[in-house]
Amino acid sequence: MILKILLLVGIIAVVYFIFIKKPSQVQKSTQDDRDAKKKDEPQSNEMIECSTCKIYCSLDDAILSNGKYYCSKECLEKIK
Repeated sequence: MILKILLLVGIIAVVYFIFIKKPSQVQKSTQDDRDAKKKDEPQSNEMIECSTCKIYCSLDDAILSNGKYYCSKECLEKIK
């Protein structure tokens, strides 16, 4: 009797893990969402063109103001 119950529980567990629970798809979709967000954001090793003088500077050194990047405070003040 106990053997039949254990066998039934084992079959139900196998069916559950194979057909019902799909953790790899859930994890994959959240990983894809993170990757998509990373692609939209500029990375720190990117070069950005200054809106005033049109030279390129690294994103770490650039100044962001009103949605535009500037290489220095002087270029930012020129636009004002």
